[in-house]
Amino acid sequence: MTAASNDPSPSPFAPARPAEDHDHGACLRRGLAEAEAHCLDLGARLTAARRRVLDVLLREGGHGALGAYEIIDRMAARGDARPAPMSVYRALEFLIEVGLAHRISSLNAFVACAHPRRNHGAQFLVCRSCHAVIEIDDQECDDTLGRALDAAAQAAGFLAEAPVVEVPGLCRRCREG
Repeated sequence: MTAASNDPSPSPFAPARPAEDHDHGACLRRGLAEAEAHCLDLGARLTAARRRVLDVLLREGGHGALGAYEIIDRMAARGDARPAPMSVYRALEFLIEVGLAHRISSLNAFVACAHPRRNHGAQFLVCRSCHAVIEIDDQECDDTLGRALDAAAQAAGFLAEAPVVEVPGLCRRCREG
C-alpha cells in the first residue's frame, strides 16, 4: 500500500487511515489476489478459513490492527459463522508464517502486511492514542536497520530470528486533532 493518492510525493509508509478518495474495494481485491499468488508461489494453502481472517484484516481493519476477538466479532457481524478463537489464532499464525500479516505486540493485535511479496523486516509506527498502525515500507530503512540489528545481536552473541520494531508515538490525526 502506498501513500494517499492526493499526496503528490510518494511515501514509504502505508497510511494509518486511508485517504477519503481511497478505493478500499480495489485495495481489498488487490490484497486478496496478492495473497493467493503469494501462497501459490510458496506452495502454501490459503484455505477458506484463512482467507476469511485475511479478508477481515484487509476489509475491516481499515489499514489498522485488530485483536483476535475483534476479528471474530467482525466476522459474526457480517453474517459469517462465529469461528472458535483457536481457529482464528491458527489462521493468524499461518498468515504471519507466510508473511501476509504481522502481530503488533504492543497492541496484542494483528495487521495485514502492506507488502507481502517482499522479504522484509517489520517496522511499525504505532499511535498510542488511536492505535493506528503504519507499516514502514522503505527498503533502505529495512536494510540499514536490519544490518544494525544483526551487528548488535552478533556482538552480544545473540541469534535474532525475526526482528520487529514498534515505535510508539502519535499519528498526524491525533497530534492535529
